[in-house]
Amino acid sequence: MRTIRRPRRLTAAATIVVVLVTAALSGCTPAPDTYVALGDSYVSGPAIPNQTGLPLGCLRSDSNYPNVARVGIKVTKFTDVSCSGAQTRDFRNAQDVTGGSNSPQLDALDDQTKVATVGIGGNDIGFIDIVKNCGGKSPTGPGCKPDYVHDGRDELRERIAATAPDVLQALNDVKARAPRAEVFMVGYPTLLPETGTGCYPLVPLLPSDVPYLRGIAKALNTMLAEQAAAAGVHYVDVAISSIGHDACASPSQRWVEGVFPTAPAAPVHPNAKGMVATGAVVTRAINQVVTS
Repeated sequence: MRTIRRPRRLTAAATIVVVLVTAALSGCTPAPDTYVALGDSYVSGPAIPNQTGLPLGCLRSDSNYPNVARVGIKVTKFTDVSCSGAQTRDFRNAQDVTGGSNSPQLDALDDQTKVATVGIGGNDIGFIDIVKNCGGKSPTGPGCKPDYVHDGRDELRERIAATAPDVLQALNDVKARAPRAEVFMVGYPTLLPETGTGCYPLVPLLPSDVPYLRGIAKALNTMLAEQAAAAGVHYVDVAISSIGHDACASPSQRWVEGVFPTAPAAPVHPNAKGMVATGAVVTRAINQVVTS
């Protein structure tokens, strides 16, 4: 009598191999399912508990807006490569920080990336130096505006214009590295009151400087929106929703801390409430586009 052998059951590993081979032969590839967050300290959330990830010098918080958004969008994998101090050049190059080096942020992207958010540009125009300079002026002096506006020039607006091609290149690089992803350029929140002359000395910017600096912040966001349009990616405006929650607002309403934070956050950066609010806006923007 001829013995009939039953086929062996495939192990879990073998099953995975068969599925992948079958998909390859049929020309199918797995659907992208990863959210990657790229950007600077307004993304990473320095000093907001809990600080996590490596290198430590990137100062990433597990409560930053990418972590808020990841819960409400349709992805199952998440990577946050944002890093404090990042400029557009750090998308292509490693960034040296305290405790090590952050790999080029673009390296986190591939054809399995479904969503990418980008927050960058402030450090390219020298944001921290501007804050230090303008926040340290004598109350009896002319303020910081004359440092930048002189001889028929506005140096800060020139810096914004000079940064525009770098932002556009960064966005195009993100698209090239993640060709199947929806890409979202996230702007900066409102830092100063929408009207008036500020709240000196709580935020030590002279009243004469506040309207000028408010205009610079708006010009930066306008440039980012324009580069997003030029790159064919989505722009997420978080300035409008944060009006009234600036550094001069009461502690209960404040989403951005002043030079002397009253909540865990870096000076002149979003606090945890600000990250939650930004995360909600980003989540809505993503879910309007990414439906499955």
